[in-house]
Amino acid sequence: MTDLTSDSAANLAAAPLARAYLTGDADPVAVTEVLLDRIAASEGSAVFLAVTGERALREAEAARARYKDGRPASPLDGVPVAWKDLFDMAGEVTTAGSELLRHAAPAETDAPVVAQLAAAGMVALGKTNLTEFAYSGLGLNPHYGTCPNPHDDVTPRAPGGSSSGSAVAVAAGLSTTAIGSDTGGSVRVPAAFNGVVGAKSTVGRIDKRGVTPLSYSLDSVGPLARTVEDCVLLDAAMRGVAPTIARADIAGLHLVISETLFLDDCEPAVIDAFEAAIKRLERAGAKVSTRVVPELGEAARIMADYGTVTAVEAYDYHRDRVEGADVEEMDGRVVARILRGKQMSAHDLLTVMRASVSLAKSLKTSLEGALLVGPTVPHVAPEIAPLDADPNLFNTVNLKSLRNTMVGNFLDLPGVAMPMSSPSPLPVSFLVSANAGEDETVLAAALAMEGILRSA
Repeated sequence: MTDLTSDSAANLAAAPLARAYLTGDADPVAVTEVLLDRIAASEGSAVFLAVTGERALREAEAARARYKDGRPASPLDGVPVAWKDLFDMAGEVTTAGSELLRHAAPAETDAPVVAQLAAAGMVALGKTNLTEFAYSGLGLNPHYGTCPNPHDDVTPRAPGGSSSGSAVAVAAGLSTTAIGSDTGGSVRVPAAFNGVVGAKSTVGRIDKRGVTPLSYSLDSVGPLARTVEDCVLLDAAMRGVAPTIARADIAGLHLVISETLFLDDCEPAVIDAFEAAIKRLERAGAKVSTRVVPELGEAARIMADYGTVTAVEAYDYHRDRVEGADVEEMDGRVVARILRGKQMSAHDLLTVMRASVSLAKSLKTSLEGALLVGPTVPHVAPEIAPLDADPNLFNTVNLKSLRNTMVGNFLDLPGVAMPMSSPSPLPVSFLVSANAGEDETVLAAALAMEGILRSA
């Protein structure tokens, strides 16, 4: 036994917390109680939209019994998790961050992915805040409040979106792990702004039934956590399989820095941290090359010129809302983005769809097994007040925040956002991405890179 207190155990990452449960140095019930107390003390911060305390304690007690019997359900048994409020949880309303759904009927059953983590023994603390209907990269919500970024106690800063509450819950010590969704950067951007790890999966890798859609075609489910190891364990648990991903050999990695798009108009703090990180990776043995990656620029151009699949599918799903009286109760910024889908022609949509397929194929040939790297977001978390005051500024900053990640969704690139060491008081983040379906490759590489990126 060690002198690990329940309070300090609640600050551990998921993997070491589960090991502490296994050795008897921590107790799932006591840790759950600590986190529930922290959540209660944070009331008014708009991080959690619903707290499932009874369920959490019931699941923690079951985990305690399994550890006592020496038969934990998984490497994450007893570890707390928070769910973005797009995911159905039995007995809870799924608000999707919208006032329109505040009093909707509770879900009858858990979404399959929620059930998978419950089967792995994880402890569901509740449901976290998000941008209304998951349609923004900044995380502002006028209905339930905006949870402020925990890295600035003086000036309220954007938490990133749309999985805002999930990222803040992990960063602020309210949950060990959290689950979000990513359609244009909605896991990776809040991970970047909050200094945590976020992983976007290839579309279809993780079951998204029972998850309120933004884009049927582009939505993906992904974890937010304190370490890459935790994301690897969560990725396996959400699929109901044993974790098998091993750390890659750093000397075997070929990293491609794109001269196209990723480094354009980045803040000095971001560029300085990224260049320093690249030097450390090279010293550690990684092969790094810098070149033009035309597929990224063309993907960005196509979206700018013709629109996005997300806008079309969001309009299709929310058409009755934005065309009816309900629109008065919606965030006007979200409505404006949804209505862009109405303006797109059939030719526009087909052009976008054809380009996503052809460019993804071209990129796979071009990379030849290399990994794309760059800053996750070109700037640190922006101040909230100016964004709320000026819709045009909001739109400009939102699109810039999503710029580096949206092309990853357009091309269906799995990617991992990780904190980089930096003298900046606000987090900066490093993004590594691979071709569609190469989730194991990018997670293994991230395992090898994480410690190097975090070192000074």
